[in-house]
Amino acid sequence: MTEKPTIHYTKTDEAPALATYSFLPIIRAFTKDAGIEVTLRDISLAGRILAAFSDRLPAAQQVEDHLASLGALAKTPEANIIKLPNISASVPQMKAAIAELQAHGYAVPDYPEDPETPEEREIQARYAKVKGSAVNPVLREGNSDRRAPKAVKEYARANPHRMGKWTGDSKSHVATMSGGDFRHNEQSVTLPEATTLTIEHVAGGQTTTLKEVPVLAGEVVDASFMSKKALVSFLEAQVAEARDTGVLFSLHMKATMMKVSDPIIFGHAVRVYFAELFEKHAATFQTLDVNVNYGFGDVVAKIATLPEAERKAIEADLEAVYAKGPALAMVDSDRGITNLHVPNDVIIDASMPAMIRTSGQMWNAAGDTQDAKATIPDSSYAAVYQAVIDDCIAHGAYDPTTMGSVPNVGLMAQKAEEYGSHDKTFEVPADGVMRVVDAAGREVLRHEVEAGDIWRMCQVKDAPIRDWVKLAVTRAKATGAPVVFWLDATRPHDAELIRKLEQYLPEHDLTGVTHHVMAPGAATTFSVERIRKGEDTISATGNVLRDYLTDLFPILEVGTSAKMLSIVPLMAGGGLFETGAGGSAPKHVQQFEKENHLRWDSLGEFLALAVSFLHIAERTGNAEARVLGETLDAATTRYLLENKAPSRKVNQIDNRGSHFYVALFWAEALAGSDHGELAARFAPVAQALRENEARIAAELLEVQGPPMDVGGYFQPDDARATEAMRPSGTLNAIIAGM
Repeated sequence: MTEKPTIHYTKTDEAPALATYSFLPIIRAFTKDAGIEVTLRDISLAGRILAAFSDRLPAAQQVEDHLASLGALAKTPEANIIKLPNISASVPQMKAAIAELQAHGYAVPDYPEDPETPEEREIQARYAKVKGSAVNPVLREGNSDRRAPKAVKEYARANPHRMGKWTGDSKSHVATMSGGDFRHNEQSVTLPEATTLTIEHVAGGQTTTLKEVPVLAGEVVDASFMSKKALVSFLEAQVAEARDTGVLFSLHMKATMMKVSDPIIFGHAVRVYFAELFEKHAATFQTLDVNVNYGFGDVVAKIATLPEAERKAIEADLEAVYAKGPALAMVDSDRGITNLHVPNDVIIDASMPAMIRTSGQMWNAAGDTQDAKATIPDSSYAAVYQAVIDDCIAHGAYDPTTMGSVPNVGLMAQKAEEYGSHDKTFEVPADGVMRVVDAAGREVLRHEVEAGDIWRMCQVKDAPIRDWVKLAVTRAKATGAPVVFWLDATRPHDAELIRKLEQYLPEHDLTGVTHHVMAPGAATTFSVERIRKGEDTISATGNVLRDYLTDLFPILEVGTSAKMLSIVPLMAGGGLFETGAGGSAPKHVQQFEKENHLRWDSLGEFLALAVSFLHIAERTGNAEARVLGETLDAATTRYLLENKAPSRKVNQIDNRGSHFYVALFWAEALAGSDHGELAARFAPVAQALRENEARIAAELLEVQGPPMDVGGYFQPDDARATEAMRPSGTLNAIIAGM
């Protein structure tokens, strides 16, 4: 072997970051003598902010831009990256992180919401690269292969999660636009040759250049817009209908990923629901600089600064709005946090499966469940959720002990499709025309727009599409399951992809491969009919549907999307191994701070690490890497079957205890392996861990209960976090002795 393979483990945020302080020393101890290096690369929100302004900081505080270096690495055959969940930062989260960094002594600038000077605009542009889903588009130089591992599926069948009952008289449903949205205004074209596209806004005889976008030959480029008038009219109708029918009103968006468009849409929903309040107190709200794009929580926070009499008058009017209804779905009934308080509190790919699992209901202000109107303004993929709801109303809840699986092959490489569109999304400033012209001045795409409309352009390169088709066929051959390409021939973008699909499918031997092309609603119905029979169906989808489905079906199948195996075969030959969803991570940190109990389950990290070792073995011939991967997989299976996952309750096993048991099971598997050198090396380790099991478990439990402060939420103090997450001196001594 001519090189020392390196695993690049990522330092991220919240609960996964805390877990890393406990698990990474174990990984390094187990790999130390196997010729494998494990580095830690900081892609946390705090790390990204510091990297963005490193040139403004003193030398001692300057940091490397680890995300940029990992992005470059992802384009090489040597890449082996384990990517934990990170914060897709909303503006309020980013402001909180900035304030914490400033308190820690870093002179990073405040976030300028309304930049007026060139310097403020430059600062905002830097923060724009940090905000939202800043990490994934950089690292994902390959398409996604996501599925439930066999051990996870077997465990779920033996230990089924709770599913709420459905009744035929359920009034829960999805409400979506029938016109004027992104789906209905979409235009799409495949570029025959490389060029530079210019996005222009033409109004009042003046042309304003908004962005220049280089594109490659064969690239699919779309443009669309959501009409403000159509959106507001739709929202008004849905609020009125929810009031009339007595169901909860809820809004389901993806403001963390669609970081320009969805906060604007969210703001319109806030204004519509609280219309009477905004009309009566318009002048006060303007004086307070209320920003509805941050949710109704911004109103609550800013009226709290008013004199008591004025504040109470507004609060009385607010209660009148609530009394008039409709009732709002709640994020936290006890604290009065509604569905409309914060844009990133209700994220569609997590909130809709949770609703479906709970009999199609959401929580109301009284803390009870109630039928709900799930409002999803853009109709591009709303039919997916309605199809599942229809199926549950007709046939009842799914049975985790018998249901099949819907693994996903997702087109996401090189910023494919909608998630790459933040920097090409604009709120139209004035009535006129939005258009895209090529380098020769030819108009490629054109829309008549009005002030307040939301216009966006997105793109997907040809090479990722070709690779996506290859990956879908490969998975179908490997599993024998049919593959469904979720493409709607009546949608312009999908029609372009269908032509590509027809071009690239014949490049492969399709013997034994069953494949279909279906629009999302029909594909959902086809898939759920099969999973009720215990049959598997591969979903081959674009980027947004990839995100939606890899939460929807895993949550229904195994209770969580965090237990999925997520592999990204990078197009250059490397590997990116993702470790599951982090949507619940903030609540885990709150509990950790309150009572020193971290219920984060690192199962995703165990699964990703095992595959990472196997990738090294395949690429380099490192025999020890193969054994490390196989034995970690065996240890993970024992971890599941012996139920060593973290408990939700304090003074029971938590994340730190789960790491100990995985280390124990892993060492025992290595000690019993057919690799003589590894077996000899780990036999005493396994013996020491087993003999000290009771003591280590006790040391890990006895620290729980009191509050815990690790010196920061976004930027913990490393020494304090290490001490908190490694409280067993006995375990630490054994690991250090390796």
